[in-house]
Amino acid sequence: MPLTLSILVIGKSNYYWKMGMKKSIFVLLLCAATGINAGDIALSFDDAPTASSAVMSGVDRTTAIIKALKEGAVPDALFFVTTNNIQIKGRERLNQYVQAGYHLGNHSHAHLSANKVSVNDFMSDAYQAHLILKAYGSTEPYFRFPYLHYGQNKEAVNALQSHLAELGYSNGYVTADNFDWYINAALVKAKKAGKTIDYERLGDLYVDVIWQGIMFYDDIAIKTLGRSPKHVLLLHENDVAALFLPKLIRHIKKMGWNIITPKQAYADPIAKIIPDVLFHKQGRVAALAHSKGMPTSALRHASESQEYLDDLLNSAQVFK
Repeated sequence: MPLTLSILVIGKSNYYWKMGMKKSIFVLLLCAATGINAGDIALSFDDAPTASSAVMSGVDRTTAIIKALKEGAVPDALFFVTTNNIQIKGRERLNQYVQAGYHLGNHSHAHLSANKVSVNDFMSDAYQAHLILKAYGSTEPYFRFPYLHYGQNKEAVNALQSHLAELGYSNGYVTADNFDWYINAALVKAKKAGKTIDYERLGDLYVDVIWQGIMFYDDIAIKTLGRSPKHVLLLHENDVAALFLPKLIRHIKKMGWNIITPKQAYADPIAKIIPDVLFHKQGRVAALAHSKGMPTSALRHASESQEYLDDLLNSAQVFK
């Protein structure tokens, strides 16, 4: 957006609000003026139920995430369960999500990489998780590959898709990738080290990084598909989600986007297209773009780098 237009839009904001314009209408005008696409996105969380940490207990984390989803009026969220994580408290936490009206998906039992084990070994692990998840209500027939690794070669990719379909699963792909897990690891490390943590700055950084990723992959989708698909955001069931999900939800809505259910997102036509490539690590949109000739070097946002995030955290003086 040109600088003059930026100044004009920002300068006019208080005027419009003082004149009684609803904030939601102003946001739509702002999106139109800046070229921001008002899209649809669903929230998904990997690795549930993640164990307690130095920052908070698993029970407190689950309670905080549910509170954020309820207060943010998120219609549904999908928690992809790594069943080897389930202990007594973990069972209680998964039931909390179910009782709150959210759904569970299969994220394997032992979080194996399909790129590093045989098809048979991977499917044995996936089936173990499948049987365990039968004990819970509100499961959805989606399988998300750990690490977004789909298989060692194209034959393995096709075989795994076929075997999972026989179990009744559709692919629980993502469209917007990020390194939220590394931000969380940095927080836990700082907490263990007894550092002072500026949670306000960390929350701003977290939201900014996630939003940049959403915009990055949406832009790729528009260039590749000619439209913005119904997105699926990859998050993890971790401490930064529990702490900053309210701020993230507010920001997504403030930017004019709609938070939809995962079932609505997976009804998008791209759900039926599994690109014939081995590059799936950055999600469905990136894989589709790669299948159309876009190099992998252009399909990973700058913030999907530990070095980048370390520099960002240091420059923001989040940990002291």
